[in-house]
Amino acid sequence: MSRLPALRRAAVREWGPLFTTVRQGLAGRGVRALALTTVAVALTATVQVVQNQAWGHGPVRLLGAVRAEDPLWLALLRTPLSLFVPALDLPVWGALAQILLVFGVAEVCLGRWRTLAVAYLATLAGTLYARIGVALGPEVFPGLPASDAQVVDTGPSAAVVGLAVYVCHRHRAWFTGALVVLAMIVEVLVKDNLAGREHLAAIAVVLVVCGVREWRGRRRAQGAGGGGTRSGAPPMRSWNLRRGPAQRTSWW
Repeated sequence: MSRLPALRRAAVREWGPLFTTVRQGLAGRGVRALALTTVAVALTATVQVVQNQAWGHGPVRLLGAVRAEDPLWLALLRTPLSLFVPALDLPVWGALAQILLVFGVAEVCLGRWRTLAVAYLATLAGTLYARIGVALGPEVFPGLPASDAQVVDTGPSAAVVGLAVYVCHRHRAWFTGALVVLAMIVEVLVKDNLAGREHLAAIAVVLVVCGVREWRGRRRAQGAGGGGTRSGAPPMRSWNLRRGPAQRTSWW
């Protein structure tokens, strides 16, 4: 019984700031706080229905299927839509649940455009890694076999993993973030495939962004004579009812 208060305090430290941000965001803006998430879920569900039709499979592949063997310019054009094209060999409810939960939390905590930016960056990191890995070959770490160049690379998983890590860093949920990273490492160890490697590439790029954000926050705090936040992170965006939104000090 004595462990329960300790576990409760640990849970509050881990998820308290995140839970408070989500609760206040939903209370203040209601369903408007989930506009991007709603559109993303609806778009993914629509694409799933279309690509399973005889007339729709071709157009979806033409607009949203990314392969490492494709010309780079074509892959870059298809990458944004590929995020919302569920993999045909996986149940679509998994992709929808990922988007609803992770995109929803991220949109409330980070805002619409920052969520989109992090999601696209993570997806793009996986797309570019596939090309680099195939070019290196399986003999070189972290190279990939030539057959992976023909694998159709779609789905929100890389974006979901990247957003989860970024949100955990933003709200200091260190244990949860570490679990996400560990789970992706275990995924590659158990089943080493292109998707798992791309998840790790997405995590690596997002961690670099988080590191830069920390460095900029510490420099800003030192420049202000210690007036920054205790953790060294940039001050959170706040709202003043009389003067309107406070100036955002860092895009990231």
